Amino acid sequence: MRVNGSEVSVALEPQVSLLDLLRGRLGLTGTKRGCDQGACGACTVLADGERINSCLALAVQYEGRDITTIEGLARDGEAHPLQTAFVRNDGLQCGYCTSGQICSAVGMLAEHGAGAPSAVTEHLCSAAALTDAEIRERMSGNLCRCGAYNGIVGAIQEVVGKEAVR
Repeated sequence: MRVNGSEVSVALEPQVSLLDLLRGRLGLTGTKRGCDQGACGACTVLADGERINSCLALAVQYEGRDITTIEGLARDGEAHPLQTAFVRNDGLQCGYCTSGQICSAVGMLAEHGAGAPSAVTEHLCSAAALTDAEIRERMSGNLCRCGAYNGIVGAIQEVVGKEAVR
């Protein structure tokens, strides 16, 4: 597989999760272990640009695929725009969930850009505006125990360049 743009070849047992491969074998500790049940989103990474819970994914399932972790979002020494916006909008407190939140937001924006509706999308035949309600629904798989949700929504709104519609 390719992890953050680099080819990785590791011999491992079939039951090793993608999370354990990333953290334990590759030393990419930005991806966090939260609930180990796919409920909190702390372990969210991108697989071929789509967000997944790495704690529920077997590493062997991702052979030949592109995996992007929080460490791989920066380009040419520049932080990803969402990373910068999270800081500017106080989208983090303790920071534990932040890497999963940011990876999820990157994937969510790609889903939205491809026209995927959410549970609160009013008109399924047209592009949904990224209102606060739309963003909150699309990010609902990521939990923040500190309650930085307003800052997270603000950061996403900043990156899409729209003011929140409340």
